[in-house]
This record gives sequence, C-alpha cells and structure tokens, in this order.
Amino acid sequence: MEPMTTLTTILAQLKEEGYTEDFNLQDRHLAGQGPAIRLAPHEFAVDKYYRFEGNSDPDDEAVVYAISSAKFNLKGTLVNGYGIYSDAASDALVQALKEKTAAC
Repeated sequence: MEPMTTLTTILAQLKEEGYTEDFNLQDRHLAGQGPAIRLAPHEFAVDKYYRFEGNSDPDDEAVVYAISSAKFNLKGTLVNGYGIYSDAASDALVQALKEKTAAC
C-alpha cells in the first residue's frame, strides 16, 4: 500500500501514469465507460491500491484500485467505499479484488 495523500491527488497521479479508464463494479465484472469494456476477474490485475479512512465520518472511507488488463491493453481506476458502504458486486468479483490486492 502506498503512503496516504488525498483521493484527488492519487487519481491525478494515476491518470498521469496511464490509468485513464474509470471502472465501476457491475455484478460479475468491472465495467468501463465504453459499452464494450467488461473485465471478468481473470482478465485484470490490481497493480496498486490506496485506502482512505475518514477521521470521523465513515462516508469518507474509500479504496482506490489501479487496475490493468494485459489482454485488452487497458489501465484504469476503480474507487469504491469499503465496509458497509461498499458497492454490491458478485462474490467472485469481490474475492478477486481482495486476492489481487493482497498480492500488491
């Protein structure tokens, strides 16, 4: 895990590093902004991640994932709350994110 800074700073830094796609969790895959971009758990890697913890407000808790897909020559970010505020996704996708993050 990288040193703490602001969410905005991290997203700007990652964009400069080529992580330009904005991913969202959708049931069994990561969805990009284009309709054809759908990554199954076996099609992406978590290159690094950043955890943000709010001092007093749980709504400020989030994780930023820097994600790449060699298969599709694509790099992007996924911002997700964690704990009870995380987005719903399939067990397989959540498990893949956890496993891939542990490998960072």
